[in-house]
Amino acid sequence: MPELPEVEVTRLGLVDRLDGASVRAVRLGKPLRWPLGIAPQALVGARVGRVQRRGKYLWLPLGEAGGLLLHLGMSGSLRLEAAPTVTPAGPHDHFEMDTDRGRLRLTDPRRFGAVVWSRTMACAPAATLLGRLGVEPLSADFDGGVLHAGLRGRRMPIKPALLAGDVVVGVGNIYCSEALFEAGIDPRLPAGRLDPARCERLAAAVTDVLQRALAAGGSTLRDFRDVHGLGGEFQRQARVYGREGEPCPRCAGPVQRIVQGQRATYFCPRCQPG
Repeated sequence: MPELPEVEVTRLGLVDRLDGASVRAVRLGKPLRWPLGIAPQALVGARVGRVQRRGKYLWLPLGEAGGLLLHLGMSGSLRLEAAPTVTPAGPHDHFEMDTDRGRLRLTDPRRFGAVVWSRTMACAPAATLLGRLGVEPLSADFDGGVLHAGLRGRRMPIKPALLAGDVVVGVGNIYCSEALFEAGIDPRLPAGRLDPARCERLAAAVTDVLQRALAAGGSTLRDFRDVHGLGGEFQRQARVYGREGEPCPRCAGPVQRIVQGQRATYFCPRCQPG
């Protein structure tokens, strides 16, 4: 699933190229998770503003027409193709927006993605979808104190507590495993038992891991591609994720794999004692 680094990589690839573009046509393929919410032809002539991100959602302002809230789902990616390289739509291309800067296309084999029109980010349906998201982990608002306050009283293990997204948003499965390893915290530890010092270590590790993932273009395990069609490389840098049975890079003991909430977790029992 594309997580925060992949979505931010996508935003960075679109923000300057689409800013000020004029919409010429909008076409829909097979239905996505939710209906568009507006007639496609009503968006023709709108001028695209600067693409924003909130968690794993992208917001595409369209002037007086409102805006589009996009989610890449489990397997989606956005690509901006300019003439003469524009290719015909394929069976997994479910949204296309032609502009005077090129064609923006959402490709999503599993169709869990979404493109939803909203008057503003503060109005439904955008406000409803964004309303329960936690603090942005790459913002100045995120630190150990925020994490400690958000986790207080929670009995679930720290790994699924991070994945829930209501305390800190967008820290996906790969990045949770890597941040917990970097912070030396057992992923099975009840979230509410993290003291302020461990929360400070974990917050710093989350920020560090996400920044390194951004620099590597995100992670591509199966489907993710950036707006240029390129995959991410962070999975090659992972220290524990996907490395079951391999030697820990710190102590050389074997990396272990467990399943938490139907998601694979990788950790080193020696280096992550609690």
